[in-house]
Amino acid sequence: MNIDDERIREAVKQTEILRPPKRSLATFGTTNIYYYLVTEPVYSELIKTAAETVIREGRVIAERPKIVTPFYLSRLEGFSLEARQYFDGLIKNYGSNAPGLFYTYKNEAKELSIVSDNLLAVVAKLNDDIDRRGDPLTSIIRGQDELWDVSLMKFIYEMTQSSLPDNISQLETRGLLDVDSSGIPADTRIRINELFNMVARGEFEPSELKKELDRWGLFEEYEDRFFAIFKKGR
Repeated sequence: MNIDDERIREAVKQTEILRPPKRSLATFGTTNIYYYLVTEPVYSELIKTAAETVIREGRVIAERPKIVTPFYLSRLEGFSLEARQYFDGLIKNYGSNAPGLFYTYKNEAKELSIVSDNLLAVVAKLNDDIDRRGDPLTSIIRGQDELWDVSLMKFIYEMTQSSLPDNISQLETRGLLDVDSSGIPADTRIRINELFNMVARGEFEPSELKKELDRWGLFEEYEDRFFAIFKKGR
């Protein structure tokens, strides 16, 4: 294990989710979680002055979980050879059409402030403020200053892990994880229809729709409908 791996391992170990969200990630919509990530300043061990705490604020935006299969993942761009070997292993172990959930996130960093108070006191004040606002989707994370983004990633991972059973249960109840004879989940068929409608309204690029159809190996099936979009535009 190299030095960077050891630093990351230590940052993960030191990360604590002091206040998790009170709701799971939404199954059928976007989830917007505000976070306070508190750390002791990286210079605190070098400069023995009055206690200070660094507060980083931001939003983690979780898009609606997407149902995918190992076949679909194997056709995504931008992955290394090792990642593709992993996808091949999924296909061998579970079959090319076994449905799973794919989560995507965006982090929007907001503010960074340094407060002249110890970390526990700062956390107590933040908790009081959140309680007064009654916001169920605000979290507090304790992390390591130098690798604060690693702490944020641990938070995202744990949030995903805790939401997964509920998300799967809701999708199964609606039959959206059912796979048809072509190996396509029911939710994907619905999503493709939505994308066609979005393209027709000018809200989605035809080229992106084409890529999505190709990833599922469905362009030939939807080819006539795809080219009909351009005929209507004449």
